[in-house]
Amino acid sequence: MDANDRLLLAAADRGDTAGVRAALDAGAHVDCRDSELRTPLLLAARADRVEVAVVLVAAGADPDARDSRADTPWLVTGVTGSVPMMRVLLAAGPDLTLTNRFGGTALIPAAERGHVGYVRAVLRETDIDVDHVNRLGWTALLEAVILGDGGLAHEEVVELLITAGADPLLADHDGTGPLEHARRRGFAGIAGLLAAATARAGREASR
Repeated sequence: MDANDRLLLAAADRGDTAGVRAALDAGAHVDCRDSELRTPLLLAARADRVEVAVVLVAAGADPDARDSRADTPWLVTGVTGSVPMMRVLLAAGPDLTLTNRFGGTALIPAAERGHVGYVRAVLRETDIDVDHVNRLGWTALLEAVILGDGGLAHEEVVELLITAGADPLLADHDGTGPLEHARRRGFAGIAGLLAAATARAGREASR
């Protein structure tokens, strides 16, 4: 690896914006890779180095560059839940259909982790598929219930997903839907939201 590339990767990882600019000016490749195939932009996204990401995106960094774990800078924002980073990378034109190693879009881990602000922003500001199904057979709605804690954050995520048009009738591979999962886990607030949404969906389907 070129010495300037090493400097760029290290600067991006530690959030050294001046160091990033210096490395780029010295000839570092904006999408160089470390031993795990992570680009400077992916390192910045993982650590929520927003100012570094601004510089890298302006230099043409790829928001869709995959590492050895199939993560991309854009996909990582769903894990961190950083709305500022999401917006910086959105300006770079990421492929919203790309999926992580579990077959999920950025929306799914955000819903799982209860990242309310991120879920709200990504639903409002992109056309991401609210009903995408990952390899486990779970949508963002299912994941928010199955892997969430049933608290206020996950309740709000569920409400946001329903409002954005998530299908409450989509079940997992075993045929169990979000409402049944919520009831089994004793999530009364979420179950109430899902019961109302399921009833509406049933009425619409019968028209």
